[in-house]
Amino acid sequence: MRVLATAGHVDHGKSALVRALTGMEPDRYEEERRRGLTLDLGFVWTRLGPDGDHLAFVDVPGHERFVPTMLAGAGPVPAVLFVVAADQGWQPQSQEHLAVLDALGVRHAVLAVTRSDLADPEPVRVDAVARLAEASLGKVASVAVSSVTGAGLDELRAELARMTAELPDPDPEADVRLWLDRAFTVRGHGTVVTGTLGAGTLRVGDRLVTGDGSAVLRVRGLQSLHENRESVSGVARVAVNVHGQGDAGLRRGQVLLTPERWLTTEVIDVRVGGEPVAELPRQATLHIGTAAVPVTLRPLGEDTARLTLGRSLPLRIGDRAVLREPGGGRVPCGVTVLDVRPPRLARRGAGRARAAELAALTGRPDGAAELRRRKLIRRADLAAMGAPAPAAPVTGDWLADETYWDGLRARLAAETDRHAHAHPLDPGLPTEAARRLLGLPDRALVDALAEASPRLRVDNGRLYGPDTPGLPAPVRAAVDAVRRDLARTPFRAPEAGRLEELGLNRRTLAAAVTAGALLRIADGIVLLPGADTEAAAVLRTLPQPFTLSEARRALDTTRRVAVPLLEFLDTRGLTERVDDQRRRCRTGPAAEGGRPTAAFGPDGDRYR
Repeated sequence: MRVLATAGHVDHGKSALVRALTGMEPDRYEEERRRGLTLDLGFVWTRLGPDGDHLAFVDVPGHERFVPTMLAGAGPVPAVLFVVAADQGWQPQSQEHLAVLDALGVRHAVLAVTRSDLADPEPVRVDAVARLAEASLGKVASVAVSSVTGAGLDELRAELARMTAELPDPDPEADVRLWLDRAFTVRGHGTVVTGTLGAGTLRVGDRLVTGDGSAVLRVRGLQSLHENRESVSGVARVAVNVHGQGDAGLRRGQVLLTPERWLTTEVIDVRVGGEPVAELPRQATLHIGTAAVPVTLRPLGEDTARLTLGRSLPLRIGDRAVLREPGGGRVPCGVTVLDVRPPRLARRGAGRARAAELAALTGRPDGAAELRRRKLIRRADLAAMGAPAPAAPVTGDWLADETYWDGLRARLAAETDRHAHAHPLDPGLPTEAARRLLGLPDRALVDALAEASPRLRVDNGRLYGPDTPGLPAPVRAAVDAVRRDLARTPFRAPEAGRLEELGLNRRTLAAAVTAGALLRIADGIVLLPGADTEAAAVLRTLPQPFTLSEARRALDTTRRVAVPLLEFLDTRGLTERVDDQRRRCRTGPAAEGGRPTAAFGPDGDRYR
């Protein structure tokens, strides 16, 4: 299917022409038919030849009071049937409708000179073709027709067929953004909405979310051209029977979206065509799709501005819209969306700097350029802005600019070394502290940076570098004394008095344990690294199960050490309780290997 909108001055015969082309009545209201004046959008269709594609028309009103309605009809469609009457020629609304189409960047059209039975159409045709050529439509095919006599209708159908054949085919897998132009209730079915599906595919059973995110609706049924369908792909006129909490509040100007694929925004940076932005009113209306939203305009450069929207909209880079002064006092301006997540402009000179940055943007979605500007962004957010991911994520869904990522890696190494030298008793930089120092939004990014750096290692949530200093000399000497004591009786942990005598308090003991120089069994009880697996090996020589007293004697230690040591072995999976009095050694990978024994020289050079 192809979808066109009509355009042209009031009473130039737009509705009569599509009625003659389709055999269907576009004016839905009795008042419209009685007055011969289109007041609202009409929808009719035909088939271009026996084997041709369906062609649907969105018939728009031509009166100057209904330009917003015309914008709602023309906004979502890719091409137009422009109508000028032979007996009246080019008129004010002909010009305003052309300005709207030019602002939207519409590039496909056919000109129909109607009422050719009432006046010579040639002068009007030549004039209109020249005017259209000065806008985005360029040089268009033109046909003189009469809706009364039928003259020229076959030729017009042929030109419409040629023009629609040149329209680009939309992506059926694209994210759905359905701007609503009607919403009504059907007895026995509930809420039905209609719109022009520009791209993507709707299926019965799909979930759609409203543009403000307030409701998730289920597609209960689909119709296209009054035929029930299981799925419809754009471009197509579609009626959607939706169900869900909030469906009764749907109306023209709202939008239904593929869930989790769109970013809504209330602030956008845009390029404005038509007039210098400094001369534009600060209050205007932004028309996109079928929506009309009040905006406040802040000029940035000669042709760039920041728009603050009256309500959030799902927009993407490259979207085209129309900026119109309420009441239509000025020619509408075209708007191209440059940024849907612009930075705040809080500091002096930020506006000028932003204008210079926007001057370099083209309005075409460019994932690589966006990543360079934003440094770090989730792939899903970049796609929701309308830009494809230029590279693979560095971790999870995170994309990073290569130069920025290399800089972060160097900064992380420097911060790790700085922390180690500033805190010799606690040299490992916590990854959460590293995340805050680098201003990163996710701790997983710190882990990815460390993994990508040969100079860094992560141990128990802390970062260490190759230049991490060892324990201070007094602490190393004290640890060496403890090691000599334990070398004679490996399971007789030093008493509190001995630790105090050596100058090992809670803080220095923690540093020695963190460095792997000692193994903490419980508060104030330390043994040599690997003592847990050695104890398990001794206990496996006992008849199983064994008691606490049997274990204490086999290990040649005291109850003060034996009780927490056995509990420690339980937590490591080396032993397990049989009952309140007895334990046994476990078998399997945990019991066989345990934890590796750290190797440290007596001089303490390898204390970390």
